[in-house]
Amino acid sequence: MTEASQPPMAWRYCGNQIKLWRTQASVTREELAKAANYEIETVKSMEQGRRRPTLRLLEVADERCSARGLLVAAAEYLKPEKFPSFSQDFMRYEAEATVLNSYQNQLIPGLLQTEATARALMNAHWPPLDDETVEERVVARLERQDLLKKQTKSFSFLIEEAALHRRISDDATHRQQLLHLLAAGSPRHVAVQVVPSTGAHPGVNGPFVLLETPGHDRLAYEEGQAAALLYSDPEKVSLLTQRHAMILRQALNPEESARFISELAEEL
Repeated sequence: MTEASQPPMAWRYCGNQIKLWRTQASVTREELAKAANYEIETVKSMEQGRRRPTLRLLEVADERCSARGLLVAAAEYLKPEKFPSFSQDFMRYEAEATVLNSYQNQLIPGLLQTEATARALMNAHWPPLDDETVEERVVARLERQDLLKKQTKSFSFLIEEAALHRRISDDATHRQQLLHLLAAGSPRHVAVQVVPSTGAHPGVNGPFVLLETPGHDRLAYEEGQAAALLYSDPEKVSLLTQRHAMILRQALNPEESARFISELAEEL
């Protein structure tokens, strides 16, 4: 198992602290599990950091082990991460970027998703996310969309036609998502363009995002199933920039794209 696929360090550290306090206080795992109304295996998983220690376990362990609030204090550091660990560097650069050019061939970009779409995708995550993590990440995804309100930034979204046909849930939700795309692409600093799903082009190899910072540094980002790469190397960024230009040549212009999306919505 790689470090990136390990449970969060905060889980492992907190779980170990619970075990150390419990052992020092001569409280067995069985006694702690019974007092917290958990299965023994559940407590074991939390102590080993494989599951996020719950507030209830922290409170019970704190009381039974006379930790005087030291275990309960850990709850603040166990809140779900807003974004997967592999994407957090990108999120920081995205927030400050002045130019963002995105290409997506499978899904509507996160910056353009409705709450219903974002929630459906979070609920489809495997392994399943707990309810608290789903809520935290849905809220975080919607908060990111405030970036689109900044008219001094430039946004370009190339979306493969296939992604527009993919219905994440029911027809009504999908129609709402398509109408949201139309609204999001109406400001002059945001361009939404459809890439017809015919023929071959460099985008079939996967999605990517190009960023330019206020200092004119250029970055490129590629994300996979469980990992991501953020490039600053000029050669790699240049390569993806060239690919973006080639995909752009095949895209409908913004006006044609709006008509295309509107017609899809009307069919639902």
